[in-house]
Amino acid sequence: MRKHAWEIKVGVGLVALSAALYMAHYLMFGDAHHILIYLVGDIAFVPIEVLIVTLILHRLLSIHEKQSMLSKMNMVIGAFFSEVGTDLLERLAAFDPSSEAIRESLVPGQDWTPGRFVTVSAALRKREHAIDPTAADLVALRDFLCSHREFMLRLLENPNLLEHDSFTDLLWAAFHLTEELAHRADLSGLPESDLDHLAGDVKRAYGMLTGEWIDYMQHLKGSYPYLFSLAVRTNPFDPDAKPEVA
Repeated sequence: MRKHAWEIKVGVGLVALSAALYMAHYLMFGDAHHILIYLVGDIAFVPIEVLIVTLILHRLLSIHEKQSMLSKMNMVIGAFFSEVGTDLLERLAAFDPSSEAIRESLVPGQDWTPGRFVTVSAALRKREHAIDPTAADLVALRDFLCSHREFMLRLLENPNLLEHDSFTDLLWAAFHLTEELAHRADLSGLPESDLDHLAGDVKRAYGMLTGEWIDYMQHLKGSYPYLFSLAVRTNPFDPDAKPEVA
């Protein structure tokens, strides 16, 4: 109650001011009929005013605010892929012996439609990646993730990510993989059961990362074609990719 005391006082004050003005009008002109006509008319307009202000204007402001937040959020996601994501994608793909099977899905081009991006992203998130934890260097992966731990931690502190659950889940999956690898003093000669556990952690992060990367590529294609062009020319899944413009 005390928290809203000032609002109650303002409300009472405004009602009292309105009553005083109506009383002054009556004392000056002595026309209660005229006052009642306009009073009823004003009250009748209140529901329409509520409709316009609360539903329509509030909705437009919410849409604008959401678009602004999405723009800021995509900047954060872009920083992640520029600093960590693209390299991490290439490193995790090295643990997937069947990565050749999805290479075509991970080489978007100028002819890709929004529908194709959505379809590929959904398929990649659901795909059961066949991860072999011995297929690549776990030590190099651990060192890479540990070197970017502080950067990913700062990303999690960004309030805009509260509106993007899938990207937040990706960061947590990457953090979990980092911690799993960092807590093992020696990654050579691990028992089969532990390798299977690490394979599950790699699979989780890899599946989320591929889907999120496709979503980010769709954003670049629609909003920043020049950045999309560079991303295509440096695609880690395209064996023919090179940064130079042919």
